[in-house]
Amino acid sequence: MITSRRLAVVSAASALVLATTWLGGGAASADTPTPAPAAAPSASPTTPSAPASAPALAQGDLSRLLRTDAPADLGTTTLGRQGWRVVSTATEHGSGNAVSQTGHSTKRWLPVKPDDGGAPGTEINALLQNGACPKVFYSDNLKKCFGTQETGPETVKRFAVPWWYRTTFATPKHGDHAELITNGVVGEADVWVNGTRVATRSTITGAYTQHRLDVSRLLRAKGANTVAIKVYPNDPLKYFTVSNIDWTQIPPDQNTGIQFPVQLQSSAGVELSDSHVVQDTSADLSSTRLTVSAKVTNVTGRMQHASVAALVVAPDDAVAPVYVTKQVDVGAGTTQVSITPADDPALTIRHPQVWWPYRMGAQPLYTLVTALATQGSLVNSTTSHFGVRTTSSALVGAGPLAPGGVRQYTINGQPLVLRGGGFDPDLFLRYSAADTAQQIRLLKSAGLNTVRVEGHFMPQDFYDQMDDAGILVASGYSCCDAWELPTDTPTSSHDLGVLTASAYGVARSLRDHPSVFTFQWSDNNPTAPQEAVTLKAFAAEDFDVPTLASAEYKSSPQLGLAGEKEGPYDWVPPSYWYDREHSSYADDSSLTNAGGAWALDSEESAGHTVPTRDSMNRFLSPADQRKLWQDPKANQYHANAETGTTGYAFGTLDNFDTALTKRYGSWSDLDGYVREAQLANYENVRAQFEAFILHSADPRTPSTGTIYWMANKGWPTLLWALYNADYDQAGSFFGAQEANRPLHALFDPSTKTVSVDNLTGQAASDLTVDAKVVGTDGTVLDARRSGALGLAGQQVRNGVLPLSVPATTTTPAKASTYLVELVLRRGSTVVDRNTYWYSTQADVVDWGKTLGNPQATMTQYGDLTGLHGLARATVSVTTRTTRHGGTATTAVTVTNTSSATAFFLRADVRRGTASGHRRGGDDQVRTATWSANDTSLAPGESQTITATYARRQLHGDHPVVTVGGWNVPTATH
Repeated sequence: MITSRRLAVVSAASALVLATTWLGGGAASADTPTPAPAAAPSASPTTPSAPASAPALAQGDLSRLLRTDAPADLGTTTLGRQGWRVVSTATEHGSGNAVSQTGHSTKRWLPVKPDDGGAPGTEINALLQNGACPKVFYSDNLKKCFGTQETGPETVKRFAVPWWYRTTFATPKHGDHAELITNGVVGEADVWVNGTRVATRSTITGAYTQHRLDVSRLLRAKGANTVAIKVYPNDPLKYFTVSNIDWTQIPPDQNTGIQFPVQLQSSAGVELSDSHVVQDTSADLSSTRLTVSAKVTNVTGRMQHASVAALVVAPDDAVAPVYVTKQVDVGAGTTQVSITPADDPALTIRHPQVWWPYRMGAQPLYTLVTALATQGSLVNSTTSHFGVRTTSSALVGAGPLAPGGVRQYTINGQPLVLRGGGFDPDLFLRYSAADTAQQIRLLKSAGLNTVRVEGHFMPQDFYDQMDDAGILVASGYSCCDAWELPTDTPTSSHDLGVLTASAYGVARSLRDHPSVFTFQWSDNNPTAPQEAVTLKAFAAEDFDVPTLASAEYKSSPQLGLAGEKEGPYDWVPPSYWYDREHSSYADDSSLTNAGGAWALDSEESAGHTVPTRDSMNRFLSPADQRKLWQDPKANQYHANAETGTTGYAFGTLDNFDTALTKRYGSWSDLDGYVREAQLANYENVRAQFEAFILHSADPRTPSTGTIYWMANKGWPTLLWALYNADYDQAGSFFGAQEANRPLHALFDPSTKTVSVDNLTGQAASDLTVDAKVVGTDGTVLDARRSGALGLAGQQVRNGVLPLSVPATTTTPAKASTYLVELVLRRGSTVVDRNTYWYSTQADVVDWGKTLGNPQATMTQYGDLTGLHGLARATVSVTTRTTRHGGTATTAVTVTNTSSATAFFLRADVRRGTASGHRRGGDDQVRTATWSANDTSLAPGESQTITATYARRQLHGDHPVVTVGGWNVPTATH
């Protein structure tokens, strides 16, 4: 998909390059390929007539030109593609004048390759690229190599001084006017070009501000030019920048550096920028009116006559492109140019291809190419993509839990339950397109439709890939740093200027992406001045998505009530999520840590995640691992730096481990600990997602979405992750996957009934559910089958089947454990298999002491130790691997051949020998994406699951599969 989009971009740009050359009435510029002779024009109703002074391209010409190769964008260059040089000012003592001279020696500087976003990155990234700390994520090597830092002023001596970033470039050939474009720095910076300072740190500040610096008179006609950027240490409490809050250990350099590309735009004095489409789509999606908007800037000092042209290419070239032009007279400064349907009716698209979120439909993307021609020559062109989609939100379901109602989103008029996770970039901001692609595969495998990117705005490729995948992106500012302005102190004019520039930069980077469906502040609502300048910038840049004042239940003057809540963040029992009786509104109107499945919870989970042994061995030392199962109160470096067990202290696993011991029993070794932890993470994550789906149709205070905190982390972690930084998928991941299946049967423990949901965009019929309640000794306590069911897309059918389960026990009566087994069929095909484990001894929350706190206070824990009494089961396993190009798929068929339930079966693809043995060591194929895992099979049942992965991950070995479970010994097949 990405490759085909790139081809569409290239071909569309080719068409417009020639089109604007013709419109300008002159020959192509030196950088424009000369076209082959055109075929005879053919009439087309979709190709409007150009002004009399310029012939129009006919459909036949466009069709031919769409097969021509040419640069997608003209006039803008990313600097440093060939590499940067980076050094600390503690080593390099030269002045800016000297350092920015082309002849200055950089022999002792660090060579740095840009990342996939085109940027040189952070100071630590520069050190890592040059061999420092080769196992930076193992144990506490990060601290040993680089030191320890807290949020605030830089205290690590190595990073408490400015660092230089330097690269060279050639003077562009197409134009005398040149602007150096900075797209934000992490920290603050002085900028020098060829020995002259062109901006100081008072201007170049803000991680998301764009500055265009006129360097026309400084560039050399021949030879190389040099840009040198002196970056000052980051301080997230002072600058509007990047911070890590409590998600991880804080990078010792606090991400100081350059996260986004440094660019050069050149022209003959008139240039085009900020091209985009504004949509007006009908409620029934039958048509959309497009307005092409762009800025034309004239720095020549005299009036210029220009032609602005635009080409709108349908997804996969399904219909003829729409080609429109407009003649404009541009005076000095910047002029906003718009081409509307009133200018050309072709911009009203009938029956557009509509973009939908993942599972609700397809993700077609249109291509927009715009170009500017003056004085007979093409000046520059830009390319972008957009999807036809509408997004809106409203407050619904007012009631005692949330008196003002709760936030609900609709996409293309269709309400949906947001099922997402918080997204965390790499700890050192090293952007990788391949990493994003792999994480998208995992997000989709887990059935998520949303990521929340709090305070971390990503390179454009990230949003492009989310557009392609249909993963919704909730964007916004972060909490707990300078972005949250004090309400008792006026904001300085300087800071308000940075906030304004940040809002303009953010709006331009996000507005073209259909995946970006909302924007919000975090814990605290903005101050009135901050809100005003931000909304003004968003409106000016046509960034029109629902914007919320807070991720909590807070308000602001213009935006009103946000209608969301936050928390919990530490351990709570699975039953917590089903509670709809308790709210903290009377005591805390922000609804922080305020109960279960109701409203839209912008960030919540039951805390720590224990990875598999494979993953654990990659980043935890033997000593770390011993502490993990032997010392619950020990700080785990790969949680975060905090100690303690109450409040917002998440550096230890004590609350998780206490619950694990009480509910599942004690352990005698690391394997026993990990085995129990997988069950605990699975059941809790599944309960969170299922509860929010289950109650989404409640008329009073519905559950409208849950954002698991978090989907991922930017480093290997034990805290808040559905999958780990090495793509490890532990129990937490497969709990989410089970809850979020397209067609799913789920058990509601609060009502003892079975429900069925359809999370796709299409109706489903002929669905039946088989349900059993089974004791750990194999005794069937209840068995029922539903009648045939039909569900519309996004529908939940509650109370499909009642079940009779064992009676509740209270201490000192002995508790028992039982299983609930659900099988959902569509016709004769099994589409979902879901097994629960419950105790007759309930988890009891002390709500008076829990509400408002990030973890639960318990008066009683459930007792699931009966699972240790499950009889040993035996399974037969067959595997089959198929290959398609660079991808392999291994199908694993597991059959329970015993009279006991084969409980919590885990499969892994591993590198093996031709004789079928494991290679040994770290042999797990870690990028394998599974259709299901951590599954359970009743006696006689069989299930085939598949793993898809890149063949190169085998490193030339043969795939083998290990299968084992709670009561099934692990074996290699």
